[in-house]
Amino acid sequence: MATTPEAPTTAPALTGHKLGWVFLSITRIGIGFYFLWAFVDKLLGLGYSTCRTVAEDGTYTIDAFCDKAWINGGHVTEGYLVYGGNVNSPFHDFFVDLGAQRWTDWVFMIGLLGIGLALMLGIGTKVAMVTGPLMLIFMYMTQMWPATNPILDDHIIMAVAVIAAVLLELGYQSIGLGKWWRKLVGSNTWLV
Repeated sequence: MATTPEAPTTAPALTGHKLGWVFLSITRIGIGFYFLWAFVDKLLGLGYSTCRTVAEDGTYTIDAFCDKAWINGGHVTEGYLVYGGNVNSPFHDFFVDLGAQRWTDWVFMIGLLGIGLALMLGIGTKVAMVTGPLMLIFMYMTQMWPATNPILDDHIIMAVAVIAAVLLELGYQSIGLGKWWRKLVGSNTWLV
C-alpha cells in the first residue's frame, strides 16, 4: 500500500539557499495562478481563451462576457475538448466524446478553481498535488503530440513542478498559509 509522505512535526534545517525556497513557493503560486486564471476566464469570458475570435490573418476580436462564458451558460469544455484538441492525438475521439457532455463543465471548473486556490494559498496542497498533475496530463493527452517537442510540453513540466514543490514544501513553506492550515486540519494530514 502506497503512502503519502507526512509533514514533519518539527521544522527541518533548511538546505540550499533560502531564496531557493522563496522561488519554490513562487513556482507553486504561479502554477496556481495558471489554474485560477483559466477558471476566471472561462467563468466570465474575458477574451483570453474564452470569447476570443481569431481571423485567418491572425487578428482577433474579443467579445467579453459572450455566450461562451460559463456564467452565461456556455459549454466551456466543448471548445477545448471537441474543437481545440489535436486530431492526431491517439485519445482524440475519447476527449471529443467527453467534451460533448455537459457534466464535464462542472468537474473541469471546480477542478480549476480548487487546484488554483490550493496552490496559490498553500493549503490543501496534497490534494492539489494529485489532482493538478492529473488534470495537466489529461490536457497534454488532448494535444499529443506537441509541435515543438515529441514528448514534453508545458503541461508535463508544470505537473512535475507541482509534485516537487508540494513534496518539498511539506517541511517548509516560504510563502503561503501552510503553517496555519496544518494547525487547523490537525491529524487529517491528507488535507495538508
